[in-house]
Amino acid sequence: MTKFLVVYLLCTFSFFLANLSHAGEFVWHGFGAQGVIQSSDSNYINESGDVSFSLTEVGLNTSYRINQKLRVSAQGIYINDGNRFNEGLRLDYLFLDYQLLSTPSWNVNAHLGRYKNYHWLYSATRDVPHTMPTIVLPQSSYFDAFRDASLGSDGISLIAQHHNELGELDMRWSYGNTSVNQEQTENLMSEFATGELEHDFDTQFSLSFSPLSSGVAMGVSMLRTDFSYDAGNNDVFIDGKAKLFRLMLNLTYSAEFWDINAEAMRERTDFIGLLSNGGIKDTVAEGGYVQGRLFLTPQVTLLARIDMFDADKDDRHGRLLQQNSGGAVPDYFAYRDQITFGASWDFHANWRVRAEFHKVKGRARLAPVFIPDTVTNDSEYWDIWALQVIYWF
Repeated sequence: MTKFLVVYLLCTFSFFLANLSHAGEFVWHGFGAQGVIQSSDSNYINESGDVSFSLTEVGLNTSYRINQKLRVSAQGIYINDGNRFNEGLRLDYLFLDYQLLSTPSWNVNAHLGRYKNYHWLYSATRDVPHTMPTIVLPQSSYFDAFRDASLGSDGISLIAQHHNELGELDMRWSYGNTSVNQEQTENLMSEFATGELEHDFDTQFSLSFSPLSSGVAMGVSMLRTDFSYDAGNNDVFIDGKAKLFRLMLNLTYSAEFWDINAEAMRERTDFIGLLSNGGIKDTVAEGGYVQGRLFLTPQVTLLARIDMFDADKDDRHGRLLQQNSGGAVPDYFAYRDQITFGASWDFHANWRVRAEFHKVKGRARLAPVFIPDTVTNDSEYWDIWALQVIYWF
């Protein structure tokens, strides 16, 4: 089945369900997005750097309330975004939502199954195009190669909300893991990785607070996740583990005609094995972004963002990276600084057209990670531009 037939069938089914969404206990929503994108002199979209129409996302989500305390939610999606994500159908989430406590000041819910990640500003909405601020999210915090793993996991999540005279306090905890297929393994590590990469577990905790009537929200989140690798035949990698620890801070402010969002992260990765020559070392990465939006009218929005990332805080300019690789990996793979300008226009009810341009310095946060593509990515500076039309119901 070609991707065009998949998109056609999902779109047809979407319009059919839109007419039935109020007919029973099920609540249906859906979306479709198609665009054009180009990433010059890089393998971010394709190896050629040519204009690509691989900017397609079509999804359906549903919620069914079984009783006053129990609800089930699910979303399936088809994605074709070039090298950014693995093409195909996937189940983004499928979980039972059980209300543990409901009082005038407290709400506590448990999600069991393939839950969503609510810990970061855009982690729970990156699966729906029209809920994201841009087509390409800030890569310092939302690395595209980890899209499926960071969207959610199979396990359990607890979400608590508390309201008082000071404001709203949100607390979240989750524990689970995700499956990693061979295509994802090669995308993360290298095409020379013939073994199996497993996501052992992922546990996160986050806390956020919104003072009453302030327009301000601030939060902190912590992540610990482990991956293990079993080497295959003729593999350049050996058996090993990667242990990742991440701390994130976020701040948002919303006014009538503008808003500002910012996230900063510090991520330590400890390696055991993986490369026989010791080419992978323990690192502490740092990054963050500041993003502002101006709402010219209820339909037109302008955006500007600065996004910065250093793969190793002790080697921000990549000199050690280039030296330790014997010159095989250029220094600009150690960092990525990105400026983004964008605009969106809601030209009709539930229709949006979005355009954006990214100027990038550095090649960090490009897949594959461990053995980068230095042939295609042969310069420090490169650009991304994209245009996309979105429909949702």
